[in-house]
Amino acid sequence: MSRFTKEMVDDYANKLLIGLTPEENAMVLAEFEVIDRQCDVVNEYPGIEKVQPMTHCLDDLKVELRADVAEPSVPIEDLLANCDEATDREVELPKVVE
Repeated sequence: MSRFTKEMVDDYANKLLIGLTPEENAMVLAEFEVIDRQCDVVNEYPGIEKVQPMTHCLDDLKVELRADVAEPSVPIEDLLANCDEATDREVELPKVVE
């Protein structure tokens, strides 16, 4: 039996401020059911409760930062040469929000 319902999916979608059509709700619900079944399979492994949770998929992850060395920048004129419309040092874009 699934742990998720149509109402739960609608509630999650509303909290995320996305509206779902009935077809999209059914698709998400079906995906949740697949994930739920996969979790059940993992939980059936013998001794799974003894496995320590991981915080990252790569246990031996080592982060090495490069030296902070100042390098010459690309001239702004060269960058703006790739733009369709530019005024002074600003790129002009079409209005997308009314």
